[in-house]
Amino acid sequence: MDKRFSIGVFAALFAAFAFSLNFIVPFIIGDYSTFDFALVRHVVSALVGLCILFSGKGVMQHLTLRNWLSTTWLAFIGYVGYFLTVTGAAIFAGPVIAPAFLGLVPIVLAIIGNQRQESLPWRFLMMPLMLVLIGLVLVNGSAFTAEGLKSVRSPWIGIPLALAAVVFWVWFAIANEAAIAARPEMPSAVWSALTLVGGGVLMLAFYPIGAAMDLFQLPRLGFEWNAAGSLYFWGISLALLATVGGVWAWNVASRNLPVALTAQLIVAETAFGVIGGLIIHGRWPTAMEVAGVAILIAGVVLSIRVFHKGQVRSGKALSRESCISRRGMTAAS
Repeated sequence: MDKRFSIGVFAALFAAFAFSLNFIVPFIIGDYSTFDFALVRHVVSALVGLCILFSGKGVMQHLTLRNWLSTTWLAFIGYVGYFLTVTGAAIFAGPVIAPAFLGLVPIVLAIIGNQRQESLPWRFLMMPLMLVLIGLVLVNGSAFTAEGLKSVRSPWIGIPLALAAVVFWVWFAIANEAAIAARPEMPSAVWSALTLVGGGVLMLAFYPIGAAMDLFQLPRLGFEWNAAGSLYFWGISLALLATVGGVWAWNVASRNLPVALTAQLIVAETAFGVIGGLIIHGRWPTAMEVAGVAILIAGVVLSIRVFHKGQVRSGKALSRESCISRRGMTAAS
């Protein structure tokens, strides 16, 4: 398997694992809100980003106004905008329906990515997509049952917010991949650091607004370590692993793989999330959940295989064209 392809696949799967850690947040922050957690997480991530920017060699040449504006805009779409819409969706549509709609992301992203880049003929892509879709339906099968609908406050608000979150994430993934492709000289770590700093600045800017709306519990519960120690510990831990590690890995994957493949690999986030949720709740999976995760994994494996074969075919075609070209030049001479 090609080295760049292998690196991209492992990076995408690590990003999926890192992002799946978000599912455990509500169970580890106590009485603090997800907004408090997001503030700590993004501020810590921004500090890590600043350390990367000012400790590396040859970084200053990349710190242009255009790059700062681009990464801040991407942070607004993929971090702040996505976070606000997905949190609102969970509040109004419940913790089950919102993730079910977010399962649309890899399907939509794969279709748009392949349409834009024409990475593979559609006949090769249909089977992995169908497996992913079936797996997502099975994993989220309980979302629209009577039990799943108990926590729904207002589907007329929550479902549009969930769809907006899908739009934000798809938009971010495509725009981020295009921005990276336009900067082949930009190291992935530097681009990630710029994005992390942008996300931290935006969360700090949002804090006064959110505090006025009583979205943050830190002013009421206290900023001291004896009160907020658990929030700080998990915020810092997930900032380093899920945010810094996840963003860096996603950018590495975006640089080495077509969007249509990264979209299907990120669906592994759902599988990791289900496994993590089962561990948190201390229960065994249902037969439907087992089948769903198994089919999701099968879809991911088939996607990797299909794209790798396509890459091999493309390489062989280029090799044949090169040989024909050389023979033509020899005959002409």
